[in-house]
Amino acid sequence: MNFNLSAQEIIPGAFRINDFKNEIEGKKIGVVANHSSIIINDGKSTHLVDSLIYLDIDVRKIFSPEHGFKGDIDDGALIKDGKYRNTIDIISLYGSNKEMKVKDISDLDVLIFDIQDVGVRYYTYLSTLHYVMEAVAKANKKLIVLDRPNPNSHYVDGPVLDLKYSSFIGLHPVPIVYGMTIGEYALMINGEKWLENGMKTKLDIIKIKNYNHQSNYSPPVDPSPNLPNIQSILLYPSLAFLEKTPVSIGRGTNIQFQIFGHPDFKSKSFSFIPKPSYGSNNPKQKDQICYGDDLRDYQITNQIELKWLIESYNLINDKQSFFFDDFKKLVGNEILEKQIKSGLKIEEIRESWQNDINKFKKIRAKYLLY
Repeated sequence: MNFNLSAQEIIPGAFRINDFKNEIEGKKIGVVANHSSIIINDGKSTHLVDSLIYLDIDVRKIFSPEHGFKGDIDDGALIKDGKYRNTIDIISLYGSNKEMKVKDISDLDVLIFDIQDVGVRYYTYLSTLHYVMEAVAKANKKLIVLDRPNPNSHYVDGPVLDLKYSSFIGLHPVPIVYGMTIGEYALMINGEKWLENGMKTKLDIIKIKNYNHQSNYSPPVDPSPNLPNIQSILLYPSLAFLEKTPVSIGRGTNIQFQIFGHPDFKSKSFSFIPKPSYGSNNPKQKDQICYGDDLRDYQITNQIELKWLIESYNLINDKQSFFFDDFKKLVGNEILEKQIKSGLKIEEIRESWQNDINKFKKIRAKYLLY
């Protein structure tokens, strides 16, 4: 695969191996990575693990998050352990083993974390980061986070998680869109003592060069199977609400998170039919004609959009079954569902978030690197 970063001139931490090579030479290394853990040089892409091996770094183990090391496994699907190059163990950090085990890193000296995030609380790589940090702290090892740009880093929005609804799709009291890179987020986990018993991880962040929170950044590799382009990534914070309802957001098509629809929405002119496909073997509303909206050309603003969730609730025939049980876990509270059922206006709903957002912004400010 060939890529060109010259237009943006942003240099992620992984591209700067020379800046941390002395920390890993002669050490036994574990790498938390997936298909997005690439280094681009002269338009050519090389996986971080291959680059480390080429430099004679002793990579002993690889740990992979949701969607697997190759990034091709369905959302929520069980991921088994495997091998890389038939020699390096790949240990899954998804399924029954979401929490990294101390015994799996006891023979390592340093862990490297390098995964492309999209800056949304319910994107599970944040939870993987948390549990990696916890295991590293317990084992008294060191973690190097190779920072990467967050394409949704330019704003902060959404309800802050009520810890009563803490789960693997949201562990921390942060808004849905938190406006931080994965490296900054790691610093916040440490600084706010969110790890078990307030433990702290020995942490080193390899910063991004030529980057700030208003930088436009489109990841050169799709971060997960159902986020195929920058439009889907930017719409993800808003359309993911519909994941915990009967409404399809295009899984089972090639325009995921850029459309939404349901068989009940017959007043809409746009339609699509979800079919089993790459990254979605059993999509919602499979083989049904779904009527809805095409958002591929939608001009995205710097806020979460509630209008598609509210419109879908108003159009659906069976309102009793609209909100799935885990909608509260996704949103991070029980209030939003009640607000929509009561017909509260969007402006009033958004206003109910503001105090908590302002409090979070003060916490966030302590950990910003860019």
